[in-house]
Amino acid sequence: MKNEPGTSTTARRTNRLGAETSPYLRQHAQNPVDWYPWGEEALARARAEDRPILLSVGYSACHWCHVMERESFENPQIAGLMNEHFVNIKVDREERPDLDEIYMMAVQAMTGSGGWPMTVFLAPDQRPFYGGTYFPPTDRYGRPGFPKVLQAVAGFYRSHRDQVEQQAAKLTDALRQNAVLGEGGNELSLALIEQACRAFKSNFDPVHGGFGQAPKFPAGMSLALLLRHHRRTGDAEALAVVETSLRKMAAGGIYDQLGGGFHRYSVDERWLIPHFEKMLYDNALLTWVYLEAFQLTGNGVYRRVVEETLEYALREMTRPEGGFYAAQDADSEGEEGRFFAWNPAEVAAVLGAEEARLFNHYYGVSEEGNFEHGKSVLHVAGSIEDAARSLGVDAGELARVIAEARPLLLAARQQRVAPGLDDKIIVSWNGLMISALARAGQVLGENRYVAAAAAAADFILAQMYGAQGLRHSYAGGQAPLPAYQDDYAALANGLLDLYEATFDRRWLRAAHQQVAAMLELFWDEVQGGFFFTAASAAPLILRTKSPYDNPIPSGNALGALVLLRLGELSGQSGFRDQAERILQLFGGQMRQLPGASAQLLCALDFFLSGPCQIAVVGPDAESLLDVARGVFLPAKVLVGVAVGDDPEAAAAELPLLAGKTAVGGPAAYVCRNFTCAPPVGEREALRALLTAPTSR
Repeated sequence: MKNEPGTSTTARRTNRLGAETSPYLRQHAQNPVDWYPWGEEALARARAEDRPILLSVGYSACHWCHVMERESFENPQIAGLMNEHFVNIKVDREERPDLDEIYMMAVQAMTGSGGWPMTVFLAPDQRPFYGGTYFPPTDRYGRPGFPKVLQAVAGFYRSHRDQVEQQAAKLTDALRQNAVLGEGGNELSLALIEQACRAFKSNFDPVHGGFGQAPKFPAGMSLALLLRHHRRTGDAEALAVVETSLRKMAAGGIYDQLGGGFHRYSVDERWLIPHFEKMLYDNALLTWVYLEAFQLTGNGVYRRVVEETLEYALREMTRPEGGFYAAQDADSEGEEGRFFAWNPAEVAAVLGAEEARLFNHYYGVSEEGNFEHGKSVLHVAGSIEDAARSLGVDAGELARVIAEARPLLLAARQQRVAPGLDDKIIVSWNGLMISALARAGQVLGENRYVAAAAAAADFILAQMYGAQGLRHSYAGGQAPLPAYQDDYAALANGLLDLYEATFDRRWLRAAHQQVAAMLELFWDEVQGGFFFTAASAAPLILRTKSPYDNPIPSGNALGALVLLRLGELSGQSGFRDQAERILQLFGGQMRQLPGASAQLLCALDFFLSGPCQIAVVGPDAESLLDVARGVFLPAKVLVGVAVGDDPEAAAAELPLLAGKTAVGGPAAYVCRNFTCAPPVGEREALRALLTAPTSR
């Protein structure tokens, strides 16, 4: 993954990062920088020598992280300055999201923005006093050169210790104040969701879809909330926001038009040119929202995107033993996007002249290019009918050429030097993909998806869960780090989806185990809500408890949703009570920053919807299950009896099955607000029950 042109590793010594499990840290193992991983050895040296700490945080798929490495960390002169004046610590943000969250808040407070690579200077006691993101090797881009920054910070630390102390104390106090939440007790009403959806609609780009200006991120969780709002209210504008955004993204360069799956974000407002890294969590979360849009509208475009995205994940991101890799790099052969972009000659070499002419027109491949070096990022500018008219060909013929060309070009692309693969297994991200596959398997009737989700869950429970509890990440046969709260929440959520896809009660039991551990390790008995780290974790300057989504959903949001779902499935009201405490605790945050609280607002929607409980029993019930799984009904739980399972044993474990019997054939029981309708045995009768307006 690392050895790019111009980066010789010959005769270089390996620093302390060579023994780390993180692929990102190992990328830096032969830098001339005297890197340490985060840990007591580095912190003790900083204290003993009274040296400031240079903390560098990034991740393996980050393009500008690679740029800063090539320009600065591989430069002997710059590395010499780092080694002379600092204790240098390199952190993989994906392995240590606890550290990343704290110091990203500090950088944002100091500079007004954040991102990766992140560069933070700390006092020996871990308190930050200066920081930024990418620094170039010389003054450019309106940024000071990194050597100048190093010398200035080192000189300031030596000569103005009182000011360093004041800045560190002031900044740390501000971080701690920001972490203090209100007293809770906020009214939980649909007004919170309606206010959030108004904010989303006001920030909507009606031309290109999505929210705000460039750069644009997919915002799948906000789109999911708008879908829920539309289902409840019939708000056509909310649905239009979602559909425009989903269609524009699916047609843009942010979507891999050949291989499926989404890149991280778009540098422009049109979704045309992405940053090319592909992250597991983005593809899981976008599968969620495209699948829900398909359930709601029946639009085949959304189904195609789901299928192509999951095929990409199964083809390129799946560990043979089960589980899903973390990310694919943006760069290959030293260039961002080189693997994905095309010029007309490259297309013609695969397809032939006439087919290439049609393909290039449809996907916007031109001689001048829309990217770098005369290359083009594939995108769809208009409909197949519009393109056919412009080309003077039959629309059916153009569709045939495109359908036959895509796999040929994908096969040719696979012969290129591939971007690097970060092969860590991160539990929280895997939990999201387990959910995506289990849900898609239910809705689309694709058993391969459910099998892949089950294999991932089996791998995690066998290799990353044991006497020491759940572990956060796995690489190189090792799982050294304890799990964070969002690992438990995302895994439990995926296990519940697996139960609903299979009715195999072992997944339900495993979800119960993860939730019990999550409550024991992370629950705040005083205020409610979950801390991100366990009380037993090595102390940092701050123990966070955030409701806000970052690239992945907030752990408190997923925790609330899991508690609500498990409460409905188990009949244990205590789970719902704890979820309500989370929602009340963060009511102010949902009101003030709805865009950062979308997943928590989705949990609130579940809470306020009077969740629908569906029990399907009897032999040959697939027809009824297809309806129960196919209707867009996000606030529901589904129970049944697996083939070969004992109905009495299942009913003993699941109160929703108690007393539910087949009535001359398969039957579905639908309960809402403590009231159950008579059982139905026909598809359309069940559909009518599930789609009927509710009183809440």
